[in-house]
Amino acid sequence: MSTVVVATHNAHKLGEISLSLGAMLGPGIELIATDGPEPDETGTTFEENALIKAREAFRHTGRPSLADDSGICVDALDGAPGIRSSRFSEEGTDAANVALLLDKMKGVKERTATFVCAVAFVTKDGERVVRAEWPGVIRAAAKGKAGFGYDPIFSPDGMTGTAAELSSLEKAAFSHRARALGLIAPAINRYFQRS
Repeated sequence: MSTVVVATHNAHKLGEISLSLGAMLGPGIELIATDGPEPDETGTTFEENALIKAREAFRHTGRPSLADDSGICVDALDGAPGIRSSRFSEEGTDAANVALLLDKMKGVKERTATFVCAVAFVTKDGERVVRAEWPGVIRAAAKGKAGFGYDPIFSPDGMTGTAAELSSLEKAAFSHRARALGLIAPAINRYFQRS
């Protein structure tokens, strides 16, 4: 069995990554969560933070490592919360982050936003980083029980509901994370084919 370490302690994120990426990987490639420390995300971009996390997981385990950094960028807020999406509010919880964003968007007519995800894959042979986006709008109120983070207030382009109203399989097919994982999957498969 070939193993890829996923650099996250977030069970929701690990579940989404496993669901999206699992079907794209060759047989015998297993995804496991890191048991190592969480590094400080000191990067100024999603790509830099994904690399920081993947490099730390690789340093800790010596195994091929995958990490993502993702967030929501709201046009009316000059791209905020962006890379600080999970730390947007003082409490840093999903509920507090969503409440703060809704508060900042009160009375704002231009509600376009984009979920962004960068995924880094680090091995003994080198590093690869990809980025994908999922455009949509910020709703005036939360709706839906699935997903996590800003999903209940984000309506993807072309959809009437929110990301929190999608099934896990639908989100695994359409989301920013799913799109980025689709871009990185060939690099993972090539690595294990060469090994």
